[in-house]
Amino acid sequence: MTIKEAILKSLDDINELTNYMEVHDHILKNGYYDFGPAKTPPSTISAQLGEFIRNGDSRVKRIKQEGGSYAYYLTKNEQEIGIEILSGSTEPTSIKLPKVNTKSYNERDLHKLLSSYLKNTKIYSKTIFHEQSKYGKDNNQIWTHPDVVGVKFLNLQTKISQNFLKSINRVDTFKLSSYEIKKEINSDSELKKAYFQAVSNSSWANYGYLVAFEFSDSLSDEMERLNQSFGIGIIELNANPYRSKILFPATYRDLDFKTIDKLCKINNEFEQFIEQTDRLMTAQERYYKSTEKELDEFCDTYFDNDTEIEKYCKEKYIPNGK
Repeated sequence: MTIKEAILKSLDDINELTNYMEVHDHILKNGYYDFGPAKTPPSTISAQLGEFIRNGDSRVKRIKQEGGSYAYYLTKNEQEIGIEILSGSTEPTSIKLPKVNTKSYNERDLHKLLSSYLKNTKIYSKTIFHEQSKYGKDNNQIWTHPDVVGVKFLNLQTKISQNFLKSINRVDTFKLSSYEIKKEINSDSELKKAYFQAVSNSSWANYGYLVAFEFSDSLSDEMERLNQSFGIGIIELNANPYRSKILFPATYRDLDFKTIDKLCKINNEFEQFIEQTDRLMTAQERYYKSTEKELDEFCDTYFDNDTEIEKYCKEKYIPNGK
């Protein structure tokens, strides 16, 4: 049988809330699937379970456990497991899940994943540390500063066409983006708070995005409504950044230069980002490559290969089973 068939068979056999490690052990014990030389079969099981959920496969459901891990079950066994347990109204005392690592990652650990995803789409990105701003460390700074800023340059093939466009309208040679990052968004209230934070601190940019590593499956309709009403895009970040995806695209807006000026005054890193962007736009042809290298070195680092990604996620305790 295929690995997905083995997972479904194991969930049916277990017939109670279970996690990916117990499913993995059950598959091995019963010989349902041969993992061959695979180095991390448990991660493979975790990833496949995540695929069922993301793809909207109605056969499999999950609920969140303490520590941020998930318990899975077959939809057809829902009544046998007990609706009280699934709703959280009673304690599932008869269910003993294998202990999994509950160490968590920091929100800013996700920035390198985002920078790698953006770099793959030709966007230079830079983390902005709001606590370093001149206005101090008051909580209102989070409604002013984006977590990450990005710039993408129009890719014209010849220098003549590039110079011609610059002479017409320099603003059209690049697009600036703003990103608000969250670890996870699990409720309607969390979504609204994070979304309007993104609305507030990305009003200056051409495109604004709310980014999260985990969105509750029940929030899709509300995300769509907010996106249509306010234009902030939504990105679901993945432990493999190249599998991240835009759930809802951002709406283009003209740059707000007064707000850009304000951010430059209060945050040195934002000011340097704008300065580096301007230098690349105005660089003479013989200096273009060196100026582009300066911008690249100033911006956030990103991963060179999948091995680096796996090592980083393991060190930072970022779940890689999505």
